[in-house]
Amino acid sequence: MHLRHISVMALMAMCSGSALAQPTRVAKVPGFIQHLQWSPDGKKFLFTRGNFGGKMGLWTVNVDGAELTQLLPKAPVPQFDGHWSADSKRIIFVYDILQGTDGKLQIDIINADGTGQKNLLPHKNFFEESPRFSPDGKKIAWTSTRNKNQDIWVMDIDGKNPKALTNDLAIDNSPTWSPDAKQLAFTSARAGNLDIWVMNADGSGQKRLTDNPTMDYWPVWSPDGKKIAFTSNRDGNYEIYLMNPDGSAQTNISRHPGNDNWATWSPDSKRLAWISNRDGEYGIYVINVKTPPRPK
Repeated sequence: MHLRHISVMALMAMCSGSALAQPTRVAKVPGFIQHLQWSPDGKKFLFTRGNFGGKMGLWTVNVDGAELTQLLPKAPVPQFDGHWSADSKRIIFVYDILQGTDGKLQIDIINADGTGQKNLLPHKNFFEESPRFSPDGKKIAWTSTRNKNQDIWVMDIDGKNPKALTNDLAIDNSPTWSPDAKQLAFTSARAGNLDIWVMNADGSGQKRLTDNPTMDYWPVWSPDGKKIAFTSNRDGNYEIYLMNPDGSAQTNISRHPGNDNWATWSPDSKRLAWISNRDGEYGIYVINVKTPPRPK
């Protein structure tokens, strides 16, 4: 197996460092990887690995870098952009039922070990992408083109009662739930470039959080609700930023000429992981992040 890993003790030592220390690589994964997700039980990373065996696929690895595992090795078509359920027992993801070279994106669910694959949202001439379980386990937010362009939708956990939350001529995608399931942050191009926006869980109160002429995308809300991490290329390359949920205090925490992308939070909000090629190959990096107490 082409994978280097560090011990659990080394990972714990790394996590005791300062908030703006350099991140530590916990896993080296050959090839292109994206869509990183830290499991809510804190034990594994889920990600998309590209061009392994000729197609994209879902993979997991332990947080110490051990046990690199392909979840659907016999799947005949690509699978990508998975997300853990709150109990870490299920994974929702995009399953591409290719017809020739045309993508036909639908949403499926599997057990965390890759068994029990079931279709939740079939492809009906629309692209269904970026599925995200709500933290309370009652809803699923996702991106759909059923209104002719990418919008944020929400449905019940069983796939029933779909409802559009956005309906803008520009693209809206990559939803992320607040930990209390009362809000969603998302990426939108409605202001002319990709920025981070936020709205209530019913689609009301849509508000722009970032305002930069470059690209800001892939927002991820910290489990304690105090911060939103996102990717931006405002410094000339892709970096990981943090901001408050109201858009204030936007701060570059990766600060490296390599590409840093696809951030994800540890369950306790004390660490942030992302994918980077800063050492010449793609890997998963983790850094300690200190967030201030909530104002009283």
